Amino acid sequence: MLNALVRALSQQLHPMQAQFLRYFFGFAVMLPLVWHAGLAAFRPQRVGGQFLRGAVHALGLVLWFLALPRIPLADMTAIGFTGPLFIMIGAWLFLAEPMRWERWLATAIGFAGMVVMLAPKLAGSGAQGGGWHLVMLASAPVFAVSFLLTKALTRTETTAVIVFWQALTVTLFSLPLALPVWQWPDLGQWAGFALCGLLGSLGHYCLTRSYRHADISATQSAKFLDLVWAALLGLAISGDVPSAGTLAGGVVISLATLWLVRRESRTLAGTS
Repeated sequence: MLNALVRALSQQLHPMQAQFLRYFFGFAVMLPLVWHAGLAAFRPQRVGGQFLRGAVHALGLVLWFLALPRIPLADMTAIGFTGPLFIMIGAWLFLAEPMRWERWLATAIGFAGMVVMLAPKLAGSGAQGGGWHLVMLASAPVFAVSFLLTKALTRTETTAVIVFWQALTVTLFSLPLALPVWQWPDLGQWAGFALCGLLGSLGHYCLTRSYRHADISATQSAKFLDLVWAALLGLAISGDVPSAGTLAGGVVISLATLWLVRRESRTLAGTS
């Protein structure tokens, strides 16, 4: 729902302004919590790490927001499935998280499903080519670095601190990009961005908590099921009809994800 709403808003206003407003309201919805708990409760132990994470995430968002209004929602979601591949490998290399054969296999199958969906578009040319798909694809490894930094920050920071400082730093980094293209939103657009900020901060809070209590590789596997919702929302909101490749790849990805979830559940049950 969040991505569908942001996509609709970024088609009405410049993507850089949409990026700023999305995170400005994500920051604003955190302010009552800061007022209640006090500023000291949100003081990070690693300020440099928070700004580094914010800068990396803002860079990924620039690529993501530029491509977002120009490609179908289902395609955007499918490209995002490359993120777990980068994240799982990065967590294995730098965070010493285990990569059991089930995760390797499910990730490889999921990536193959993504290729089935996107290969025809990336092979195109002209207006129907995959230029903006490549821009969206370029955001995936950048977001992977951001998520790995988040996992590292959970070792010393609370979830609320991480969510607050991401909203703050991305807002600061996005403001200079939004000012040159600024146009005043109407009342409905203000309300839409406020809802985006609320949904985004809630989603980031839940995701960050999952990083604290589970291997980052396991949490990323379930993202493959997002394709089903993206295809349905894209059809309902924008009239985007998923291609045969998107549907075929989605089936492959969904089956791989469901299989991995069952394997992970059995593994956890066997060790408890």
